[in-house]
Amino acid sequence: MRAKTELEIPQVTTPGNELLFLALGGSDEIGMNVNLYGCQGKWIMVDLGLTFGGSDYAGCDLVLPDLEFIEARKDDLLGIVLTHGHEDHIGAIPYLAADLDVPLYATPFTATLIAGKLAEEGLTDQVDLRVIDNGGSFELGPFGLRYVTLAHSIPDMNAVVIDTPYGRLFHTGDWKLDDEPVIGAAINAEDIRSIGDEGVLALVCDSTNAFNPEYSGTEGSVRDGLMESVKAAKGRVLVTSFASNAARLETLHQVAVATGRQLCIAGRSLDRIVRAAQANGMLPKFPQIMDFDAAMRLPPRELMVVATGGQGEARAALARIAGDSHPLKLDAGDTVIFSSRQIPGNETAIGRIQNALARKGVIMITEKQAHVHVSGHPGRPELKVMYDWIRPELLVPVHGERRHMAEQARFGLACGIPNALVQSNGDVVRLAPGEPKIIGHERTGRLVLDGDVILPADGGTITERRRIGIHGVIAVAVVLDARGKLAVDPEFRLQGVPVEEDRNDFLEEAEEAVERAIEKGAANEDALREALRLGVRRVATEWTGKKPIVEIMLMRLG
Repeated sequence: MRAKTELEIPQVTTPGNELLFLALGGSDEIGMNVNLYGCQGKWIMVDLGLTFGGSDYAGCDLVLPDLEFIEARKDDLLGIVLTHGHEDHIGAIPYLAADLDVPLYATPFTATLIAGKLAEEGLTDQVDLRVIDNGGSFELGPFGLRYVTLAHSIPDMNAVVIDTPYGRLFHTGDWKLDDEPVIGAAINAEDIRSIGDEGVLALVCDSTNAFNPEYSGTEGSVRDGLMESVKAAKGRVLVTSFASNAARLETLHQVAVATGRQLCIAGRSLDRIVRAAQANGMLPKFPQIMDFDAAMRLPPRELMVVATGGQGEARAALARIAGDSHPLKLDAGDTVIFSSRQIPGNETAIGRIQNALARKGVIMITEKQAHVHVSGHPGRPELKVMYDWIRPELLVPVHGERRHMAEQARFGLACGIPNALVQSNGDVVRLAPGEPKIIGHERTGRLVLDGDVILPADGGTITERRRIGIHGVIAVAVVLDARGKLAVDPEFRLQGVPVEEDRNDFLEEAEEAVERAIEKGAANEDALREALRLGVRRVATEWTGKKPIVEIMLMRLG
Protein backbone atom coordinates (compact mmCIF):
# COMPACT_ATOMS: atom_id res chain seq x y z
CA MET A 1 0.00 0.00 0.00
CA ARG A 2 2.71 2.50 0.94
CA ALA A 3 5.42 3.24 -1.59
CA LYS A 4 8.74 2.04 -0.23
CA THR A 5 11.59 4.51 -0.22
CA GLU A 6 14.91 4.60 1.54
CA LEU A 7 14.41 6.32 4.87
CA GLU A 8 16.69 9.22 5.58
CA ILE A 9 17.43 8.62 9.24
CA PRO A 10 16.97 11.90 11.13
CA GLN A 11 19.22 13.01 13.97
CA VAL A 12 19.46 9.76 15.88
CA THR A 13 17.89 9.68 19.31
CA THR A 14 18.91 6.47 21.00
CA PRO A 15 17.92 6.19 24.65
CA GLY A 16 20.96 5.62 26.83
CA ASN A 17 20.95 5.17 30.57
CA GLU A 18 17.80 7.24 30.83
CA LEU A 19 14.04 7.11 30.41
CA LEU A 20 12.59 8.99 27.42
CA PHE A 21 9.06 9.80 26.27
CA LEU A 22 8.18 10.78 22.70
CA ALA A 23 4.66 11.26 21.33
CA LEU A 24 4.32 10.71 17.58
CA GLY A 25 0.59 11.47 17.77
CA GLY A 26 -2.12 12.36 20.27
CA SER A 27 -0.50 15.42 21.87
CA ASP A 28 -1.82 18.84 20.84
CA GLU A 29 -4.66 16.91 19.20
CA ILE A 30 -7.45 14.50 20.09
CA GLY A 31 -6.96 11.27 18.19
CA MET A 32 -4.16 9.38 16.41
CA ASN A 33 -2.48 8.32 19.67
CA VAL A 34 1.07 6.97 19.34
CA ASN A 35 3.42 7.14 22.34
CA LEU A 36 7.00 5.89 22.63
CA TYR A 37 8.99 5.13 25.76
CA GLY A 38 12.75 4.65 25.45
CA CYS A 39 15.22 3.13 27.87
CA GLN A 40 18.70 1.57 27.58
CA GLY A 41 18.74 1.59 23.79
CA LYS A 42 15.22 0.14 23.36
CA TRP A 43 11.75 1.51 22.67
CA ILE A 44 8.19 0.38 23.29
CA MET A 45 5.11 1.89 21.66
CA VAL A 46 1.81 2.44 23.47
CA ASP A 47 -1.13 2.57 21.04
CA LEU A 48 -1.15 3.00 17.27
CA GLY A 49 -4.22 5.01 16.33
CA LEU A 50 -5.59 7.13 13.53
CA THR A 51 -7.90 10.07 13.06
CA PHE A 52 -10.47 10.85 10.40
CA GLY A 53 -10.09 13.06 7.35
CA GLY A 54 -12.11 16.18 6.75
CA SER A 55 -12.18 18.97 4.22
CA ASP A 56 -8.42 19.42 4.58
CA TYR A 57 -7.88 16.00 3.00
CA ALA A 58 -10.48 15.77 0.24
CA GLY A 59 -11.13 12.19 -0.80
CA CYS A 60 -9.24 10.72 2.19
CA ASP A 61 -11.27 9.24 5.05
CA LEU A 62 -8.38 8.09 7.24
CA VAL A 63 -5.37 10.01 8.54
CA LEU A 64 -2.45 8.00 9.93
CA PRO A 65 0.62 8.94 11.97
CA ASP A 66 3.93 9.21 10.16
CA LEU A 67 6.17 6.71 11.95
CA GLU A 68 9.37 7.63 10.15
CA PHE A 69 11.22 8.13 13.44
CA ILE A 70 10.58 4.64 14.78
CA GLU A 71 10.63 2.94 11.37
CA ALA A 72 14.21 4.15 11.02
CA ARG A 73 15.13 2.36 14.25
CA LYS A 74 12.60 -0.47 14.30
CA ASP A 75 15.34 -2.95 15.26
CA ASP A 76 15.25 -1.25 18.67
CA LEU A 77 11.44 -1.40 18.97
CA LEU A 78 10.39 -4.26 21.27
CA GLY A 79 6.62 -4.24 20.89
CA ILE A 80 3.35 -2.31 20.63
CA VAL A 81 1.12 -2.24 23.71
CA LEU A 82 -2.56 -1.40 23.14
CA THR A 83 -4.69 0.17 25.88
CA HIS A 84 -8.14 -0.34 24.30
CA GLY A 85 -10.01 -0.82 21.05
CA HIS A 86 -11.01 2.68 19.91
CA GLU A 87 -9.93 3.68 16.43
CA ASP A 88 -7.78 6.53 17.69
CA HIS A 89 -5.74 3.92 19.57
CA ILE A 90 -5.72 0.85 17.26
CA GLY A 91 -7.00 2.09 13.90
CA ALA A 92 -3.59 2.42 12.19
CA ILE A 93 -2.55 -1.16 12.97
CA PRO A 94 -3.73 -2.71 9.66
CA TYR A 95 -1.79 -0.11 7.68
CA LEU A 96 1.45 0.32 9.66
CA ALA A 97 2.05 -2.55 12.09
CA ALA A 98 3.31 -5.11 9.56
CA ASP A 99 6.16 -2.82 8.50
CA LEU A 100 7.26 -2.44 12.12
CA ASP A 101 7.44 -6.25 12.47
CA VAL A 102 7.12 -6.42 16.27
CA PRO A 103 4.59 -8.21 18.51
CA LEU A 104 1.33 -6.51 19.48
CA TYR A 105 0.01 -6.91 23.03
CA ALA A 106 -3.67 -6.46 23.88
CA THR A 107 -6.32 -7.68 26.30
CA PRO A 108 -8.97 -10.12 24.96
CA PHE A 109 -11.72 -7.81 23.68
CA THR A 110 -9.22 -5.38 22.15
CA ALA A 111 -7.33 -8.30 20.59
CA THR A 112 -10.58 -9.57 19.05
CA LEU A 113 -11.14 -6.21 17.34
CA ILE A 114 -7.53 -6.08 16.14
CA ALA A 115 -7.69 -9.65 14.83
CA GLY A 116 -10.76 -8.74 12.79
CA LYS A 117 -8.97 -5.77 11.26
CA LEU A 118 -5.93 -7.85 10.38
CA ALA A 119 -8.11 -10.55 8.82
CA GLU A 120 -9.91 -7.99 6.64
CA GLU A 121 -6.55 -6.83 5.26
CA GLY A 122 -5.16 -10.35 4.85
CA LEU A 123 -2.49 -9.71 7.49
CA THR A 124 -3.31 -12.36 10.07
CA ASP A 125 -0.13 -14.32 9.37
CA GLN A 126 2.05 -11.21 9.07
CA VAL A 127 1.40 -9.60 12.47
CA ASP A 128 2.18 -11.29 15.79
CA LEU A 129 -0.80 -10.53 18.05
CA ARG A 130 -0.41 -11.67 21.66
CA VAL A 131 -3.35 -11.72 24.07
CA ILE A 132 -2.74 -10.65 27.67
CA ASP A 133 -5.39 -11.16 30.35
CA ASN A 134 -6.95 -8.13 31.97
CA GLY A 135 -4.62 -7.32 34.86
CA GLY A 136 -1.89 -9.43 33.27
CA SER A 137 1.79 -8.57 33.15
CA PHE A 138 4.74 -9.19 30.82
CA GLU A 139 8.26 -7.96 30.16
CA LEU A 140 9.89 -6.33 27.15
CA GLY A 141 13.61 -5.76 27.58
CA PRO A 142 14.15 -3.20 30.35
CA PHE A 143 10.38 -2.57 30.60
CA GLY A 144 8.07 -4.43 32.97
CA LEU A 145 4.43 -3.93 31.94
CA ARG A 146 1.17 -4.58 33.73
CA TYR A 147 -2.40 -3.89 32.63
CA VAL A 148 -4.71 -2.15 35.13
CA THR A 149 -8.42 -2.15 34.33
CA LEU A 150 -10.10 1.26 34.16
CA ALA A 151 -13.53 2.33 32.89
CA HIS A 152 -14.20 3.92 29.50
CA SER A 153 -16.85 3.84 26.76
CA ILE A 154 -15.56 0.53 25.41
CA PRO A 155 -14.89 -2.78 27.18
CA ASP A 156 -11.42 -3.82 28.34
CA MET A 157 -9.97 -0.36 28.79
CA ASN A 158 -6.63 -0.77 30.53
CA ALA A 159 -4.04 1.62 31.84
CA VAL A 160 -0.45 0.41 31.60
CA VAL A 161 1.95 0.43 34.53
CA ILE A 162 5.47 0.53 33.10
CA ASP A 163 8.36 -0.31 35.42
CA THR A 164 11.84 0.74 34.34
CA PRO A 165 15.26 0.98 36.01
CA TYR A 166 14.63 4.74 36.28
CA GLY A 167 11.17 4.75 37.78
CA ARG A 168 7.57 3.69 37.36
CA LEU A 169 5.16 5.17 34.85
CA PHE A 170 1.36 5.07 34.92
CA HIS A 171 0.01 5.55 31.38
CA THR A 172 -3.76 5.96 31.73
CA GLY A 173 -4.99 5.64 28.17
CA ASP A 174 -8.60 6.89 27.97
CA TRP A 175 -10.48 6.48 31.23
CA LYS A 176 -13.12 7.64 33.68
CA LEU A 177 -14.42 6.62 37.10
CA ASP A 178 -17.57 4.50 36.94
CA ASP A 179 -19.14 2.64 39.85
CA GLU A 180 -21.84 1.22 37.53
CA PRO A 181 -20.09 0.39 34.24
CA VAL A 182 -22.87 -2.04 33.05
CA ILE A 183 -20.22 -4.23 31.36
CA GLY A 184 -17.01 -5.17 33.13
CA ALA A 185 -15.80 -4.69 36.68
CA ALA A 186 -15.60 -1.36 38.45
CA ILE A 187 -12.19 0.16 39.10
CA ASN A 188 -10.25 -1.48 41.94
CA ALA A 189 -9.35 1.63 43.92
CA GLU A 190 -7.22 -0.27 46.43
CA ASP A 191 -5.11 -1.77 43.66
CA ILE A 192 -4.45 1.65 42.13
CA ARG A 193 -3.66 3.16 45.53
CA SER A 194 -1.14 0.39 46.13
CA ILE A 195 0.57 1.31 42.84
CA GLY A 196 0.84 4.86 44.13
CA ASP A 197 2.11 3.62 47.49
CA GLU A 198 5.03 1.95 45.73
CA GLY A 199 5.97 5.25 44.07
CA VAL A 200 5.23 6.61 40.60
CA LEU A 201 7.66 8.78 38.68
CA ALA A 202 5.18 10.04 36.05
CA LEU A 203 1.46 9.95 35.39
CA VAL A 204 0.86 10.19 31.62
CA CYS A 205 -2.80 11.14 31.58
CA ASP A 206 -5.85 11.71 29.36
CA SER A 207 -6.66 15.44 29.12
CA THR A 208 -9.87 15.43 27.04
CA ASN A 209 -12.24 16.70 29.75
CA ALA A 210 -9.79 18.82 31.73
CA PHE A 211 -12.19 21.78 31.61
CA ASN A 212 -15.18 19.77 32.85
CA PRO A 213 -15.90 20.74 36.48
CA GLU A 214 -18.11 17.70 37.13
CA TYR A 215 -17.82 13.92 37.20
CA SER A 216 -18.45 12.41 33.78
CA GLY A 217 -21.19 10.18 35.20
CA THR A 218 -21.73 6.44 35.30
CA GLU A 219 -22.85 4.40 32.33
CA GLY A 220 -25.65 2.95 34.43
CA SER A 221 -27.09 6.42 35.06
CA VAL A 222 -27.99 6.74 31.36
CA ARG A 223 -30.57 3.96 31.62
CA ASP A 224 -33.27 6.06 33.29
CA GLY A 225 -32.93 8.94 30.80
CA LEU A 226 -33.14 6.59 27.84
CA MET A 227 -36.06 4.72 29.41
CA GLU A 228 -38.03 7.93 29.89
CA SER A 229 -37.34 9.14 26.36
CA VAL A 230 -38.25 5.82 24.73
CA LYS A 231 -41.43 5.41 26.80
CA ALA A 232 -42.60 8.86 25.64
CA ALA A 233 -42.06 8.04 21.96
CA LYS A 234 -45.19 7.43 19.87
CA GLY A 235 -43.67 5.85 16.77
CA ARG A 236 -40.40 4.19 15.83
CA VAL A 237 -37.34 5.00 17.91
CA LEU A 238 -33.83 5.22 16.50
CA VAL A 239 -30.91 5.63 18.89
CA THR A 240 -27.48 6.56 17.58
CA SER A 241 -24.45 6.07 19.77
CA PHE A 242 -20.73 5.40 19.45
CA ALA A 243 -20.60 1.91 17.95
CA SER A 244 -17.84 0.77 20.31
CA ASN A 245 -19.91 1.43 23.43
CA ALA A 246 -20.98 -2.14 24.16
CA ALA A 247 -22.30 -1.10 27.57
CA ARG A 248 -24.67 1.36 25.85
CA LEU A 249 -25.86 -1.50 23.63
CA GLU A 250 -26.65 -3.56 26.70
CA THR A 251 -28.49 -0.60 28.25
CA LEU A 252 -30.52 -0.12 25.06
CA HIS A 253 -31.36 -3.81 25.02
CA GLN A 254 -32.69 -3.49 28.57
CA VAL A 255 -34.69 -0.39 27.62
CA ALA A 256 -36.13 -2.13 24.56
CA VAL A 257 -37.30 -5.11 26.62
CA ALA A 258 -38.81 -2.84 29.30
CA THR A 259 -40.70 -0.74 26.74
CA GLY A 260 -41.95 -3.64 24.62
CA ARG A 261 -39.79 -2.93 21.59
CA GLN A 262 -37.70 -5.23 19.45
CA LEU A 263 -34.12 -4.26 18.70
CA CYS A 264 -32.65 -3.80 15.23
CA ILE A 265 -29.00 -2.97 14.54
CA ALA A 266 -27.99 -0.80 11.55
CA GLY A 267 -24.30 -0.37 10.79
CA ARG A 268 -21.38 -2.71 10.12
CA SER A 269 -19.31 -1.33 13.00
CA LEU A 270 -22.17 -2.13 15.40
CA ASP A 271 -22.36 -5.68 14.03
CA ARG A 272 -18.61 -6.00 14.56
CA ILE A 273 -18.78 -4.79 18.17
CA VAL A 274 -21.67 -7.12 19.02
CA ARG A 275 -19.78 -10.11 17.61
CA ALA A 276 -16.57 -9.16 19.42
CA ALA A 277 -18.40 -8.63 22.71
CA GLN A 278 -20.24 -11.94 22.49
CA ALA A 279 -17.00 -13.74 21.60
CA ASN A 280 -15.65 -12.47 24.91
CA GLY A 281 -18.64 -13.43 27.05
CA MET A 282 -20.36 -10.04 26.96
CA LEU A 283 -23.94 -9.28 25.86
CA PRO A 284 -25.05 -12.88 26.58
CA LYS A 285 -28.77 -12.08 26.25
CA PHE A 286 -28.48 -9.70 23.32
CA PRO A 287 -31.05 -10.64 20.63
CA GLN A 288 -30.27 -11.99 17.19
CA ILE A 289 -29.70 -9.18 14.71
CA MET A 290 -33.04 -8.48 13.00
CA ASP A 291 -33.51 -8.28 9.25
CA PHE A 292 -34.39 -4.76 8.04
CA ASP A 293 -37.49 -5.92 6.18
CA ALA A 294 -38.77 -7.69 9.28
CA ALA A 295 -38.12 -4.55 11.31
CA MET A 296 -40.18 -2.41 8.93
CA ARG A 297 -43.09 -4.87 9.17
CA LEU A 298 -43.31 -4.32 12.93
CA PRO A 299 -45.84 -1.80 14.26
CA PRO A 300 -43.87 1.45 14.76
CA ARG A 301 -44.33 1.42 18.53
CA GLU A 302 -42.66 -2.00 18.73
CA LEU A 303 -39.37 -1.10 17.05
CA MET A 304 -36.11 0.37 18.35
CA VAL A 305 -33.24 0.82 15.91
CA VAL A 306 -29.65 1.33 17.05
CA ALA A 307 -27.72 2.96 14.21
CA THR A 308 -24.26 4.27 13.46
CA GLY A 309 -23.71 7.82 12.24
CA GLY A 310 -24.31 10.11 15.21
CA GLN A 311 -21.27 12.20 14.22
CA GLY A 312 -22.73 13.02 10.81
CA GLU A 313 -20.75 10.44 8.81
CA ALA A 314 -22.12 10.65 5.27
CA ARG A 315 -22.02 6.92 4.57
CA ALA A 316 -23.20 5.71 7.97
CA ALA A 317 -26.65 4.25 8.57
CA LEU A 318 -28.24 7.37 10.09
CA ALA A 319 -27.29 9.60 7.15
CA ARG A 320 -28.68 7.05 4.70
CA ILE A 321 -31.89 6.69 6.71
CA ALA A 322 -32.27 10.48 6.87
CA GLY A 323 -31.72 10.62 3.10
CA ASP A 324 -34.19 7.78 2.29
CA SER A 325 -31.44 5.60 0.82
CA HIS A 326 -31.64 2.85 3.45
CA PRO A 327 -34.13 -0.04 3.88
CA LEU A 328 -35.07 1.35 7.29
CA LYS A 329 -37.40 4.35 7.10
CA LEU A 330 -38.46 7.08 9.50
CA ASP A 331 -41.72 9.01 9.31
CA ALA A 332 -43.18 12.13 10.92
CA GLY A 333 -43.63 11.55 14.65
CA ASP A 334 -40.81 9.00 14.92
CA THR A 335 -38.01 9.77 17.38
CA VAL A 336 -34.22 9.87 17.01
CA ILE A 337 -32.14 9.92 20.20
CA PHE A 338 -28.54 11.11 19.92
CA SER A 339 -26.98 9.08 22.74
CA SER A 340 -23.53 10.53 22.14
CA ARG A 341 -21.72 13.82 22.51
CA GLN A 342 -21.01 16.04 19.55
CA ILE A 343 -17.30 15.80 18.77
CA PRO A 344 -15.84 19.26 17.98
CA GLY A 345 -15.49 19.70 14.24
CA ASN A 346 -18.53 17.55 13.41
CA GLU A 347 -21.14 20.25 14.05
CA THR A 348 -21.84 20.99 10.39
CA ALA A 349 -22.16 17.33 9.39
CA ILE A 350 -24.42 16.54 12.36
CA GLY A 351 -26.53 19.63 11.69
CA ARG A 352 -27.00 18.56 8.08
CA ILE A 353 -28.48 15.22 9.17
CA GLN A 354 -30.59 16.78 11.92
CA ASN A 355 -32.04 19.24 9.41
CA ALA A 356 -32.91 16.36 7.08
CA LEU A 357 -34.65 14.58 9.96
CA ALA A 358 -36.48 17.78 10.93
CA ARG A 359 -37.82 18.11 7.38
CA LYS A 360 -39.36 14.67 7.83
CA GLY A 361 -41.09 15.74 11.04
CA VAL A 362 -38.87 13.47 13.16
CA ILE A 363 -38.56 14.32 16.86
CA MET A 364 -34.94 14.61 18.05
CA ILE A 365 -33.54 14.25 21.56
CA THR A 366 -29.91 15.05 22.41
CA GLU A 367 -27.97 15.13 25.67
CA LYS A 368 -29.12 18.75 26.00
CA GLN A 369 -32.76 17.65 26.33
CA ALA A 370 -32.36 14.48 28.39
CA HIS A 371 -29.75 12.45 30.25
CA VAL A 372 -29.02 10.09 27.38
CA HIS A 373 -25.21 10.15 27.34
CA VAL A 374 -22.18 10.28 29.61
CA SER A 375 -18.61 10.95 28.55
CA GLY A 376 -15.91 8.30 28.62
CA HIS A 377 -13.24 10.75 29.82
CA PRO A 378 -12.47 12.11 33.30
CA GLY A 379 -13.69 15.47 34.51
CA ARG A 380 -11.71 17.47 37.05
CA PRO A 381 -13.09 15.63 40.13
CA GLU A 382 -12.03 12.30 38.59
CA LEU A 383 -8.60 13.65 37.73
CA LYS A 384 -8.22 14.78 41.34
CA VAL A 385 -9.10 11.29 42.60
CA MET A 386 -6.52 9.73 40.28
CA TYR A 387 -3.88 12.21 41.41
CA ASP A 388 -4.60 11.29 45.04
CA TRP A 389 -4.37 7.57 44.26
CA ILE A 390 -1.19 7.70 42.17
CA ARG A 391 0.64 10.66 43.80
CA PRO A 392 3.13 11.00 40.92
CA GLU A 393 6.26 13.12 41.00
CA LEU A 394 5.43 14.37 37.50
CA LEU A 395 2.27 14.86 35.42
CA VAL A 396 2.56 14.54 31.61
CA PRO A 397 -0.76 15.45 29.97
CA VAL A 398 -1.56 13.74 26.65
CA HIS A 399 -4.70 13.03 24.57
CA GLY A 400 -5.90 16.59 24.11
CA GLU A 401 -5.51 19.78 22.21
CA ARG A 402 -2.96 22.18 23.65
CA ARG A 403 -5.60 23.98 25.70
CA HIS A 404 -6.73 20.70 27.31
CA MET A 405 -3.19 19.61 28.14
CA ALA A 406 -2.19 23.02 29.49
CA GLU A 407 -5.32 23.13 31.65
CA GLN A 408 -4.64 19.68 33.08
CA ALA A 409 -1.06 20.70 33.89
CA ARG A 410 -2.35 23.78 35.78
CA PHE A 411 -4.96 21.70 37.57
CA GLY A 412 -2.47 18.98 38.52
CA LEU A 413 -0.06 21.52 40.01
CA ALA A 414 -2.94 23.12 41.94
CA CYS A 415 -3.80 19.68 43.32
CA GLY A 416 -0.30 19.23 44.71
CA ILE A 417 1.58 17.30 42.02
CA PRO A 418 5.17 18.59 42.33
CA ASN A 419 5.84 19.00 38.61
CA ALA A 420 4.03 19.02 35.26
CA LEU A 421 5.44 19.03 31.75
CA VAL A 422 3.41 19.97 28.68
CA GLN A 423 4.89 18.50 25.50
CA SER A 424 3.88 18.29 21.85
CA ASN A 425 4.14 15.61 19.20
CA GLY A 426 7.83 15.23 18.39
CA ASP A 427 9.20 16.57 21.69
CA VAL A 428 11.78 14.20 23.16
CA VAL A 429 11.28 14.30 26.93
CA ARG A 430 13.86 12.93 29.35
CA LEU A 431 11.81 11.77 32.32
CA ALA A 432 14.79 10.50 34.33
CA PRO A 433 17.40 10.73 35.67
CA GLY A 434 17.49 14.33 36.78
CA GLU A 435 14.92 17.05 36.24
CA PRO A 436 12.32 16.13 33.60
CA LYS A 437 12.79 18.29 30.52
CA ILE A 438 12.46 18.43 26.74
CA ILE A 439 15.88 17.60 25.29
CA GLY A 440 15.15 17.62 21.57
CA HIS A 441 12.58 17.41 18.82
CA GLU A 442 11.97 14.81 16.12
CA ARG A 443 9.94 15.27 12.97
CA THR A 444 6.38 14.00 13.13
CA GLY A 445 3.68 14.21 10.51
CA ARG A 446 0.58 12.73 9.01
CA LEU A 447 -0.13 10.24 6.29
CA VAL A 448 -3.44 9.81 4.49
CA LEU A 449 -5.06 6.69 3.12
CA ASP A 450 -6.01 7.78 -0.40
CA GLY A 451 -7.89 4.87 -1.93
CA ASP A 452 -5.49 1.99 -1.36
CA VAL A 453 -2.35 4.15 -1.26
CA ILE A 454 -0.71 5.74 1.78
CA LEU A 455 0.67 9.20 1.02
CA PRO A 456 2.18 12.11 2.97
CA ALA A 457 -0.60 14.43 4.08
CA ASP A 458 1.50 17.42 3.02
CA GLY A 459 2.79 15.79 -0.19
CA GLY A 460 2.30 16.74 -3.80
CA THR A 461 -0.89 14.75 -4.41
CA ILE A 462 -2.89 16.25 -1.54
CA THR A 463 -1.47 19.74 -2.07
CA GLU A 464 -2.44 19.58 -5.74
CA ARG A 465 -5.90 18.32 -4.87
CA ARG A 466 -6.40 21.28 -2.52
CA ARG A 467 -5.31 23.66 -5.29
CA ILE A 468 -7.70 22.02 -7.72
CA GLY A 469 -10.51 22.35 -5.20
CA ILE A 470 -9.79 26.02 -4.60
CA HIS A 471 -8.77 27.24 -8.05
CA GLY A 472 -9.92 24.65 -10.62
CA VAL A 473 -8.13 23.22 -13.65
CA ILE A 474 -7.77 24.30 -17.26
CA ALA A 475 -6.51 21.75 -19.77
CA VAL A 476 -5.32 23.18 -23.11
CA ALA A 477 -4.59 21.08 -26.20
CA VAL A 478 -2.33 22.85 -28.72
CA VAL A 479 -1.43 21.32 -32.11
CA LEU A 480 1.36 22.93 -34.19
CA ASP A 481 2.19 22.31 -37.82
CA ALA A 482 5.67 21.73 -39.24
CA ARG A 483 6.34 25.50 -39.28
CA GLY A 484 5.49 25.90 -35.60
CA LYS A 485 2.14 27.58 -36.32
CA LEU A 486 -1.27 26.58 -34.96
CA ALA A 487 -2.59 23.73 -37.08
CA VAL A 488 -6.08 23.94 -35.56
CA ASP A 489 -7.76 26.12 -32.96
CA PRO A 490 -6.63 25.24 -29.43
CA GLU A 491 -9.06 23.13 -27.36
CA PHE A 492 -9.88 24.09 -23.77
CA ARG A 493 -11.43 22.03 -21.01
CA LEU A 494 -12.34 23.87 -17.79
CA GLN A 495 -13.11 22.22 -14.47
CA GLY A 496 -14.06 24.28 -11.44
CA VAL A 497 -13.12 27.63 -13.01
CA PRO A 498 -15.87 30.23 -12.36
CA VAL A 499 -16.56 31.54 -15.89
CA GLU A 500 -20.03 30.18 -16.50
CA GLU A 501 -21.98 33.04 -18.13
CA ASP A 502 -18.94 34.61 -19.84
CA ARG A 503 -17.38 31.33 -20.89
CA ASN A 504 -17.18 32.12 -24.62
CA ASP A 505 -15.62 35.53 -24.05
CA PHE A 506 -13.11 34.02 -21.64
CA LEU A 507 -12.17 31.25 -24.10
CA GLU A 508 -11.69 33.80 -26.86
CA GLU A 509 -9.24 35.77 -24.73
CA ALA A 510 -7.45 32.60 -23.59
CA GLU A 511 -7.06 31.57 -27.24
CA GLU A 512 -5.51 34.96 -28.02
CA ALA A 513 -3.02 34.35 -25.17
CA VAL A 514 -2.07 31.02 -26.75
CA GLU A 515 -1.57 32.68 -30.14
CA ARG A 516 0.63 35.43 -28.65
CA ALA A 517 2.85 32.91 -26.89
CA ILE A 518 3.34 30.96 -30.12
CA GLU A 519 4.07 34.09 -32.14
CA LYS A 520 6.77 35.18 -29.68
CA GLY A 521 8.52 31.88 -30.18
CA ALA A 522 10.56 29.98 -27.59
CA ALA A 523 14.00 28.46 -27.31
CA ASN A 524 12.63 24.93 -26.97
CA GLU A 525 9.46 22.97 -26.41
CA ASP A 526 9.62 23.15 -22.60
CA ALA A 527 9.96 26.94 -22.75
CA LEU A 528 6.99 27.15 -25.12
CA ARG A 529 4.86 24.97 -22.90
CA GLU A 530 5.66 27.20 -19.91
CA ALA A 531 4.86 30.37 -21.89
CA LEU A 532 1.50 28.88 -22.89
CA ARG A 533 0.74 27.88 -19.31
CA LEU A 534 1.54 31.31 -17.88
CA GLY A 535 -0.37 33.12 -20.62
CA VAL A 536 -3.57 31.14 -20.06
CA ARG A 537 -3.31 31.36 -16.28
CA ARG A 538 -2.80 35.13 -16.48
CA VAL A 539 -6.06 35.47 -18.38
CA ALA A 540 -7.86 33.22 -15.89
CA THR A 541 -6.55 35.25 -12.95
CA GLU A 542 -7.64 38.54 -14.56
CA TRP A 543 -11.12 37.15 -15.18
CA THR A 544 -11.71 35.27 -11.91
CA GLY A 545 -9.13 36.24 -9.31
CA LYS A 546 -8.23 32.54 -9.15
CA LYS A 547 -4.98 30.82 -10.07
CA PRO A 548 -6.11 27.56 -11.67
CA ILE A 549 -3.78 24.70 -12.49
CA VAL A 550 -3.14 24.93 -16.23
CA GLU A 551 -2.09 21.77 -18.07
CA ILE A 552 -0.67 22.16 -21.60
CA MET A 553 -0.81 19.24 -24.05
CA LEU A 554 1.47 20.18 -26.95
CA MET A 555 1.64 18.20 -30.22
CA ARG A 556 3.50 18.81 -33.52
CA LEU A 557 2.52 17.56 -36.94
CA GLY A 558 5.11 16.47 -39.47
